[in-house]
Amino acid sequence: MPIKENLEQVKQNIARAAQKAGKRPEDIVLVMATKTVDPERIREAILAGGQIIGENKVQEALKKYEVLKNERVRWHFIGHLQTNKVKDVLKFAYMIHSVDRLSLVEKLDQRLQHEGRSLDILIQVNTSYEESKYGIAPEEAVSLVRQAAKYETLNILGLMTIGLFTRDEIKIRKCFKLLKEISDKIVKEDIHRVRMKYLSMGMSNDYQIAIEEGGNMVRVGTAIFGARNTPDAYYWPSEKTDEERQG
Repeated sequence: MPIKENLEQVKQNIARAAQKAGKRPEDIVLVMATKTVDPERIREAILAGGQIIGENKVQEALKKYEVLKNERVRWHFIGHLQTNKVKDVLKFAYMIHSVDRLSLVEKLDQRLQHEGRSLDILIQVNTSYEESKYGIAPEEAVSLVRQAAKYETLNILGLMTIGLFTRDEIKIRKCFKLLKEISDKIVKEDIHRVRMKYLSMGMSNDYQIAIEEGGNMVRVGTAIFGARNTPDAYYWPSEKTDEERQG
């Protein structure tokens, strides 16, 4: 199916899931996950009504941004971010979904101070407890939010997670329920400068479930652009650096 029809189908599915969850379809934000998708196909999706691009790899995103920077679209960074890529990611990212450790918070703040501006971020939480996944441990999420809130260059607007890659819907829902619980806890803590505006959860295989469990920002790629040639493992490497292991 062409991208336009795929995008329309995704929007219809979002609307159905939103209504089922007692939400308005227009309150669900669709981020088009465009990893490995070439600029012309992304432009086709933009012309079909896509408004937000979500990229996983900084270098890949920069090349596409050069081609598409004049399009009326916002760019989000949704992949794992290494501290040595902070300067580059800030060239295009309107929001970063994957802030998961204090060293990254500090590096972002340092660069943003240098540039004299602020940035919208989400804190990534590893709700599936998988060793191969990035994200702060659920038990440490509130603490990281509290620490990150001290940096005035960062606007904390919510949380992000990746659901368990499984066909077991109960296990998938458990991941999303946990993120919602953490969000509710942060709201109750009433941390200065923190707004739990977004729960970024749900991808092509589980975005409807995510919406039903409280998600209001979904990251959909293959359901719009078709299957990729590159396996997901390429984007979620299992080997972490020493810096990442130490948090």
